[in-house]
Amino acid sequence: MTNPTPTAQLSAAGVSIWLDDLSRERLSSGSLKKLIDEKNVVGVTTNPSIFQAAITSGADYEAKVAELAAQGASVEETIFEITTADVADACDLFAPIAASTAGADGRVSIEVDPRLAWDTEGTIAEARRLYQRVGRDNVHIKIPATLEGLTAITAVLAEGISVNVTLIFSLDRYRAVIDAFQTGLERARENGHDLSTIHSVASFFVSRVDTEIDKRLEAIGEEAKGLKGKAGVANARLAYQVYEELFSSSRWAALAEAGALPQRPLWASTGVKDPAYPDTLYVTGLAAAGVVNTMPEKTLDATYHHGVVTGDTITGTYEESRRVLNALEGLGIAYDDVVALLEAEGLEKFVTSWAELLADVEDALATARIGALSH
Repeated sequence: MTNPTPTAQLSAAGVSIWLDDLSRERLSSGSLKKLIDEKNVVGVTTNPSIFQAAITSGADYEAKVAELAAQGASVEETIFEITTADVADACDLFAPIAASTAGADGRVSIEVDPRLAWDTEGTIAEARRLYQRVGRDNVHIKIPATLEGLTAITAVLAEGISVNVTLIFSLDRYRAVIDAFQTGLERARENGHDLSTIHSVASFFVSRVDTEIDKRLEAIGEEAKGLKGKAGVANARLAYQVYEELFSSSRWAALAEAGALPQRPLWASTGVKDPAYPDTLYVTGLAAAGVVNTMPEKTLDATYHHGVVTGDTITGTYEESRRVLNALEGLGIAYDDVVALLEAEGLEKFVTSWAELLADVEDALATARIGALSH
């Protein structure tokens, strides 16, 4: 009997490994299928930056762009068609895993246009449109956890649509996300939906917390350096404590009784930004039953080759994690200020990627039209 790989050990510890990437090339070359077969990948997440990188590198989308240009498609229509086609095909690839896990895994996420992050009604309409276009039960519609997004999350879940809530940085906002989720399920039940078919994850971001806080610790000087690289994991571990608390309430018990499944915590932004840290820091340090870890391929490879999986590394760490955050406050690093900044920066990054994608696809459509005229 060969020893199980670290990714297999992670799966055995109750962690679902999702890949934080998708492209036409991954689907057509079989590389995604290989990750499923060899590295225990059971789902995929996408975001505007991922699609921008996929569509603007290589020639995989040229034929589709030319076809859409010939039909007179606008730049927005082109992006919508390309991204939903990739997600639908990925959903088909993961369908057997979705079937074998009763829909918990085998899921593929697609995000609403990031420019709608502050527009509740626009987000709801776009979520419906994406869900209908992809047309697969194992799709997750990704909605940012802005204050405007919370109302949209509830409304979309109430219609029986599964949701990946993204860009969560703070514990308070995470509590609000779980409340929005449970309210959505209560409404879905009133609307006659089968709660056992509605799935959700809450994407709690990890590495960016360290990037911002480490920068502030550096500025303070030598006495602060002992706290470097500790905030991201501490914050995520305390989020798991919130998860345990709110999914053992009497409110939740009533929903569970009606067939509802908990909204799983998903660790996002798990690629290590500081080379001084172990490259599996946000994987092996955040293992617990019932969580998802969505990894860029580099982090997945690092975990597969040399990750040291020691089972549950979250339960029992809450006091120590709280001490880390308190020590940061003691040094004048305001938690609320950090998480508000990170949310704003995260949204800005996605909006910028989307704007670059619009510009690049506009150019590609123009090139295709010129090419068609010259033939």
